[in-house]
Amino acid sequence: MATGERLLAWAPLVTGGWVAGTRDALYLHDARLPWEQVQEADWDRDQSRLRVSEVGIWGRPRPVHELDVPDTAAQDTDRLLQLLRERVTASVLLTRHVPITGRRGVRVVARRAPSGRSEVTWIYEYDEGVDPDDPFVRAAAETALAAAKADIGMT
Repeated sequence: MATGERLLAWAPLVTGGWVAGTRDALYLHDARLPWEQVQEADWDRDQSRLRVSEVGIWGRPRPVHELDVPDTAAQDTDRLLQLLRERVTASVLLTRHVPITGRRGVRVVARRAPSGRSEVTWIYEYDEGVDPDDPFVRAAAETALAAAKADIGMT
């Protein structure tokens, strides 16, 4: 764990070890993920499995971590899930969807560490069927990015 971080929630893993969260990051069995790098987390109660997806790069498979938690750790898991939701939500500064073809389009997302101690990272998320290499799509995404930056006071 990084210096100065304090555990806020954790749950044991079936394989040994822990998954844990601090104010600044999620700690997996083999990785530290700053909250702004966590895309989402899903809990499968029937299988007692936590699935954590990282923010990805367009055109590459999104990194996913699947963690099995013992059934006996339900209370720990609930607390960890609350922390996950709160911290991931706090890392999103802005989300804007721009339609390009009908309802399909591009989403511009601004994220940074919930503590505010990191640069803003801008991400494009393309709806299925939208080609990010299409010049019209690129122009629409760039226009949406410029508008989003202006909305939060970045030039």
